[in-house]
Amino acid sequence: MRKTIIVAFLCFLGITQVNAQSKFRPGIRGGANFAHLTQTDNPNEKYSTRTDFYVGAFGALNLSKVYTLQPEINYSRQGAKYEFIDTDNRRYNSEIKVSYISLGVANKFKFDKFNIHLGPTLDIKVKDAGKKLGNTYNNYDNYYYYNNDLTAIDFAFFLGAGFDITENFGIEARIKKGIIPVNDNGDWDSTNVVFQTGITYTF
Repeated sequence: MRKTIIVAFLCFLGITQVNAQSKFRPGIRGGANFAHLTQTDNPNEKYSTRTDFYVGAFGALNLSKVYTLQPEINYSRQGAKYEFIDTDNRRYNSEIKVSYISLGVANKFKFDKFNIHLGPTLDIKVKDAGKKLGNTYNNYDNYYYYNNDLTAIDFAFFLGAGFDITENFGIEARIKKGIIPVNDNGDWDSTNVVFQTGITYTF
């Protein structure tokens, strides 16, 4: 299923380029992720930010002087740091890692060199792993306790802004918020939150 979605997305980019060669500009993007999960109802649990990276490609279809439709495909490494305090006030620390292939569509509104962009994204989990930073929680290995519970798909919306330094290079920042709880077992309902900042290069 994942391969089918990716192939369809690339075919869409190819068709767009053929039909609008004069207005179509492909590009690449990449930078830093500052990711965390929203807090649970348990006061003894706490999620905090972990830093990683994202990288991707896009196809900018300039439909007018102020509006650009920009399909994207990105590889995004996310997750969170996790802390649990038990009834004896002992702290257990671990790190949740998860990687996604993200298929998104940015609606970009341009104001000279500045732009504001927003849109939806479908995130497909391709890898997860865990790292124990402190004591093992409830005698479970961190990898099995957390990452086997993460859902295979997330759906999110993003909002961001950018600035064109030159005709080719630009900088951008965006916030992405998942709307699907990323657990499979229903014991907690945390969602993904990611702040991204990075550079773009348009060919």
